[in-house]
Amino acid sequence: MTDSGATSQSGPTPDPLSTVSRDIADVPSVEIISTAALHLMSAAAVNLGLAEDLPDHKDLDEARSLIDALAGLLDASAPSLGHHHAAPLRDGLRSLQLAFKESSTVPDEPGQGPGEKYTGQVHPTAAGR
Repeated sequence: MTDSGATSQSGPTPDPLSTVSRDIADVPSVEIISTAALHLMSAAAVNLGLAEDLPDHKDLDEARSLIDALAGLLDASAPSLGHHHAAPLRDGLRSLQLAFKESSTVPDEPGQGPGEKYTGQVHPTAAGR
């Protein structure tokens, strides 16, 4: 039997947004930046037709925007990320930039490819030629 005067909760209902804020406050900035970069990389790869389940999907305008955003994020956050975290993300960015060049039927002017305003002109390595 329950007491009709008793409440089932011991206090006010917690605000879900407050809980999210507390949870995100515990996540290091390096992890948040890296996660955002990985989302941008994945979306760019899909739009370059590199996804196994969508190999025929290509949207180079979308890919360009995503690669630009990724390059800007990495450029701005490099001091915070440090070499250990930034290096693999930069490698991924470079791979996407090269894949874009291969996919594009109209070449960009030197230094005008996606993200190159942040990274400088991207060239294939001698081994990749």
